[in-house]
Amino acid sequence: MIESSLFLQPVALQRDVHRALRWMGDKPDFARTAQASAIFLTAVEMPEACVDFPLVFVAAGDGADGKQEVAPMAVLGLQQGENLMLDGAGEWMPHYVPAMLRAYPLAIARQNESDYALVIDPDSARLSTTQGEPLFGADGNPSAFLEDMRKFLEQIEVEVERTRLVGRRLLDLGILQPMRFDATLPSGEKVVVDGFLAIDEAKLTALPEADLADLTRTGLMKLIQAQLLSMPHMTRLVERRWQRSHHA
Repeated sequence: MIESSLFLQPVALQRDVHRALRWMGDKPDFARTAQASAIFLTAVEMPEACVDFPLVFVAAGDGADGKQEVAPMAVLGLQQGENLMLDGAGEWMPHYVPAMLRAYPLAIARQNESDYALVIDPDSARLSTTQGEPLFGADGNPSAFLEDMRKFLEQIEVEVERTRLVGRRLLDLGILQPMRFDATLPSGEKVVVDGFLAIDEAKLTALPEADLADLTRTGLMKLIQAQLLSMPHMTRLVERRWQRSHHA
């Protein structure tokens, strides 16, 4: 999966073209998120990510069978092009770093159900031709580092599919509902965030006991609780918006 908020023009990783590239530094390219107001999460990340971010679901088109898909997102800002999780120096403030960001500037692009290709953002500031971990060895074969990254990306893809099934289950149960968040800054400016889905607690508690037991047995209740517990972070984003504008 390619995270669109990170990749503008991903290209297939090719030995002949990218043989000299090296992966530089030991922290992600956080500057690449400066214009990202949200970033995709796999479901397995939600219990840890809920400590730092508001977590919501967004419509993700229709699946191959024509049924609606949804995807969980970590909210980074309150409007398009705004990331309030970066401080004034451009440093990442949350403790948790989403897997897609850890993997960037590499990703997997699926060509069909069984085939995929590694892609790269050649313009990433994390790439160099003079320092860092080489992506290819002197013999032109993938380096041990690149092979480790491939395995990491393959695991992400496994989790992406699991996440798709989680979304389907929540939709089938009818407990994901359109929501909106409204707030007023001390300046009087109104903040409205909408266009997202979240767990409807009333519909959740009204589920039959068998469904509630199944959610607990399968671990989905933990993800549901993570989403619900994360929502107070929306208010914290409002506070960050005010602090940023007030001290600008």
